[in-house]
Amino acid sequence: MNASRQPGVPHPRLALPENQPEDQPEDLVAFQQWLSDAIPMVSALGISKMTRQGDALTWQLAIVPNLNDKGTGFGGALTAQTTLQGWCWITLWLRERGLARDVVVAEASQRFLAPVTGDYRLICTPAAPEGPAQLANKLAERGKGRIALTQKLYCGETLCLEASGSYAVLPEH
Repeated sequence: MNASRQPGVPHPRLALPENQPEDQPEDLVAFQQWLSDAIPMVSALGISKMTRQGDALTWQLAIVPNLNDKGTGFGGALTAQTTLQGWCWITLWLRERGLARDVVVAEASQRFLAPVTGDYRLICTPAAPEGPAQLANKLAERGKGRIALTQKLYCGETLCLEASGSYAVLPEH
């Protein structure tokens, strides 16, 4: 547990990458370490690896830290992971564009389809292909915007959970 975190005190932002070539994506290991410091519960979620490819952010997760009393994935932990992954997707998208902005989840929902019985992967993508371009336009026009994202959780090839969320990029203060 990070004893230095205090309620009401924001954690320092991770410095934006400088002069990073487009073909060299952000260091997701460093991002995950910062995320664990900024949000103490992250270190308990079992995220073993983060990768980005195109518009998809994928996490590999261990089931053991997320077990319920029945020996399957705990719905509350899975819900927290989908919400956090959407927040990470938009935060990384903003960082790619040299923007350090506050992001909040505005609404979220989940649909549980099958029990999670082993290690799993969670994939986050825009709900609509035009979503990122529309968000970029809103940020340019109004200084704030929203994007809808979806998360899909797979245990092996079985789709166990579908989630969706609307994430807001707040105006600069």
